Amino acid sequence: MLTVNSFHKSVNQVLVVLLVLLACLVLHISLKASTQPKKVYRQNHRFAAGSLPAVEAETDDVIPVIICASEERTGASMATINSIISNTDASVFFYIVTLRDAVKIARRYIERTKLKGIQYKILEFNPMVLRGKVKPDSSRPDLLHPLNFVRFYLPLLGISHRRAVYVDDDVIVQGDIKDLYGIKLKAGHAAAFASDCDLPSTHEMVRSVGMQFVPQTTYMGFLDYRKQEVKDLGINPNECSFNPGVFVADITEWKRQKITKQLEKWMEENFRQNIYSSAMAGGVATPPMLIVFHDRYTTLDPLWHVRHLGWSPDARYSESFLQGAHLLHWNGPFKPWNYPAVHWNLWERWFIPDPSGRFVVTRPDSDG
Repeated sequence: MLTVNSFHKSVNQVLVVLLVLLACLVLHISLKASTQPKKVYRQNHRFAAGSLPAVEAETDDVIPVIICASEERTGASMATINSIISNTDASVFFYIVTLRDAVKIARRYIERTKLKGIQYKILEFNPMVLRGKVKPDSSRPDLLHPLNFVRFYLPLLGISHRRAVYVDDDVIVQGDIKDLYGIKLKAGHAAAFASDCDLPSTHEMVRSVGMQFVPQTTYMGFLDYRKQEVKDLGINPNECSFNPGVFVADITEWKRQKITKQLEKWMEENFRQNIYSSAMAGGVATPPMLIVFHDRYTTLDPLWHVRHLGWSPDARYSESFLQGAHLLHWNGPFKPWNYPAVHWNLWERWFIPDPSGRFVVTRPDSDG
């Protein structure tokens, strides 16, 4: 009887040890999963006939362009893509970044229209990487769309090129994209932007729509200078800002400087301290870029980013000026596919009707 009891005792001890080991293993796996960085994207691509192979080779004659395509604005993204390929003889490869609900929409839009011959890859962005970095703000909810933050994560999108062009979806390119791509970045600069103070015609338009000129073109309009964290930056509030809706990025330099980590730091700081908000001029995606790239970016030719076309339904540029612009940007609430809007005819010439009928252009004589 003692022998049996001893045996049972030994078995129980072994079971206890196994349970402890199993619990430790589960805990280890759980901790490992929680410390692993969330994957920024999921590859969801389809190539056109004759396009690049599954892993794109780094070649000097291919221009990589990154653009987002949300479900509700896919038609706008396709107009941007159409304007780019129609004004260049260069080989362009598009990285189209979207959310899961729009992957099929973007693919079908391409495959059922004249764009079916483009070289592209669709990437599904993971919005979970923004957890703890972006808080709700009701003043301009469109500025809080997860795809607005894709520009922060360019090196994590899995692209193989050393540099790339990023453009917003409310942009039309009238010049040759290879001229923008070919800009020489200064040593140590990870990106090139257009300054908000270098285009006289933009100044005139900003004044004409009745906006305060200084806040819209300087750091004062984007950061809350009442906060100590902002004061400690030592940035003059009257210093010229820039618009990150169009830029050329040196991916290698971006990685070396850990730009994404720096941007995330300021997103998290704002989440805690509210040092800027979407009620300010550029929403919550612009201020981190302004902080991280302060005095550390190459300046683009201002004609490669003529902006503010979406700030007012009334104020207009001269037609002759716009004809000479290389790139037009309808940043602001009045988009060229809606009504009212200005200079919408310059956008609509590149618009390709949505074969599914989802994306509808609104005009004065339309029912939409």
